[in-house]
Amino acid sequence: MKEILILGAGTAGTTMANHLHKVLPSGWQITIVDQEKNHYYQPGWLFVPFDIYKPSQTKKKGINFIPKDVRYIQSEIDRIDKDKNEVSLMNDGQVLKYDLLIIGTGTHIVPEEIEGMLGDHWHKDVFDFYTYDGAKNLRQKLKSWKGGKLVVHICEMPIKCPVAPLEFAFLSDSFFKNKHMRDQVEITFVTPMSGAFTKPKATHELGHLLEEKNIRMVTDFAIEKVDAESKKIIDYGGTEVEYDLLVTVPTNMGSDCIERSGFGDELNFVPTNKNTLQTKVKENIFALGDATNIPASKAGSVVHFEAEILTENILRYIKGEALKEEYDGHANCFVETGGGKALLIDFNYTHEPTTGTFPIPHVGPLRLLKESRMNHMGKLAFRWIYWNMMIKGRHIPFISPVMNEEGHDIDPALAKTKHNETAEVE
Repeated sequence: MKEILILGAGTAGTTMANHLHKVLPSGWQITIVDQEKNHYYQPGWLFVPFDIYKPSQTKKKGINFIPKDVRYIQSEIDRIDKDKNEVSLMNDGQVLKYDLLIIGTGTHIVPEEIEGMLGDHWHKDVFDFYTYDGAKNLRQKLKSWKGGKLVVHICEMPIKCPVAPLEFAFLSDSFFKNKHMRDQVEITFVTPMSGAFTKPKATHELGHLLEEKNIRMVTDFAIEKVDAESKKIIDYGGTEVEYDLLVTVPTNMGSDCIERSGFGDELNFVPTNKNTLQTKVKENIFALGDATNIPASKAGSVVHFEAEILTENILRYIKGEALKEEYDGHANCFVETGGGKALLIDFNYTHEPTTGTFPIPHVGPLRLLKESRMNHMGKLAFRWIYWNMMIKGRHIPFISPVMNEEGHDIDPALAKTKHNETAEVE
């Protein structure tokens, strides 16, 4: 038997296992490895601090989503030996052989990368919501917090779900209004970017919403340290932002096993062809999701689109056929804006988020880059879609892995410019 080994049973790894086990030719088997017992619906952590979701709604047993004909091993991964086609595990030094490797080891927060971020104040007046425990602890804090200076902060890019910190700021505004204490809370959004988001058109729309909600924005903030005693964050240029409650998104990094394997970039992300999802490490190693260094959003929708394309390319690789250079960086995200409304953005490597309709061109029912109640309901509905369709490898109707430009109000000149910029990077 030939072996496909999948590292990571999060969104990327579980989705790939469910896609592949249905279509692999005879003579191939799948093994998946992950150290976690539970599978987490990570987009739900945004809602936990505000009591919109209970923590238990974001967690289920991971084994329940692994196909029965896929071997599952619960273990921490030590390293990959690309030359020997082997993966060493932490459990008793077990070594797994593979013919084809899929890396879906994701990304995680590393607060220790920032001076002063960890300490007695961590999860007391300095919080994250990018972990299960962080979101739970912040939920408890907000229940009794009396107000003051709330700072929502991003350490550096890239991060999982680039819009989530903005959503946290918007939901905070709505949360404190509902508690009749918005006038007792000063909200500041602090970012290393020059605007609210990574894409100019969406930056304009989201920046306008920050102003409208009286949320101050501090841009180009390259954090040096957290001064927990004085309750300040300080950047390398000397700019200081005071806080009473700091909600931060620490540095995001790829798995330590990638560093130990000796082929990640400076943040332990895997060098990957952005169109085929074959890694630049070795031809029989593929990667998807947050583990890669491709210039796409680290978000669940990206995994969904990548998985469909990668499944076809793996079948092509097994047959000895040329891989399809088909993945275009397609991503879409619901952006919670508070008050029971949300925006929807849809974009790829070459196209900015635009106005228009989604998912059916000229029909919708969702509107792009427009606040609506319908978009908010779509965001909430995605939790059901995630658990019941996405990670089970089921097709989601009307949603194409490649961005459908029809129905988008795209400026052709802008699209051409973006295409040229991308080509220059390559």
